[in-house]
Amino acid sequence: MTTTKIITAENLIADYATDIAFVAEEEPATTLADLAAQLYACGDPFEMAGFTDAKEEADAAATYLTDAAASTDPTERAVLLKKAAERLPYVGDIASEYRDMC
Repeated sequence: MTTTKIITAENLIADYATDIAFVAEEEPATTLADLAAQLYACGDPFEMAGFTDAKEEADAAATYLTDAAASTDPTERAVLLKKAAERLPYVGDIASEYRDMC
């Protein structure tokens, strides 16, 4: 039997905020809007380190998180969080790798 983790803003922040904040050179995000802003801020460091694909994935995840933070429709918000969650594992792995490089 497999267990499916429910995707929530809190889970995404808990899972990714620390590594993303390191790349963005900020304190870990506590809101979706802050996490999205930090993901956008990761673009230049990722590109300078040669992780071009990570920049694109970070930007896409940030867009979904920004839209989710602004949404008042629970169904729409859930869909946007799911789309962000599909991109964040790759971004999180690259952020962790970037952290190890520094």
